Amino acid sequence: MCLAIPAQLVSEPNDIQMVEVDILGVRRHISTMMAPAAKKGDHVLVHAGFAIQIVDEEFAAESLAMLRQMGIKTAEDLEAEAAELDAAEAAAAEVLAP
Repeated sequence: MCLAIPAQLVSEPNDIQMVEVDILGVRRHISTMMAPAAKKGDHVLVHAGFAIQIVDEEFAAESLAMLRQMGIKTAEDLEAEAAELDAAEAAAAEVLAP
C-alpha cells in the first residue's frame, strides 16, 4: 500500500519542474513532472518525491486532519517536544551540578 501526503506549493516550478512544498510545516523539494499544471499555492498529493495529483484545499485539509488523528506530528509539534526535552535536560543538569 502506498501513501501520498498533501502538500502546498510555496514556489513556482523551475526549469526542471522542481518546487518547494510545505508538508505539515516541513519544507521539501519535489518534482512536478507528473502534475505539470501545478503552480505556487496549489495543493498536491506527494508520493516518492513527486506531485502526482492536484487536489483542492478542502481535500488537503481533511487528509492532513486524518493523518494527525493517526499520530503524525507537525513541525511545530516536534519543535515543542524538543523545547520540553531541552528544558528537562537543563533542569536535570542543575540538580546534578556539584
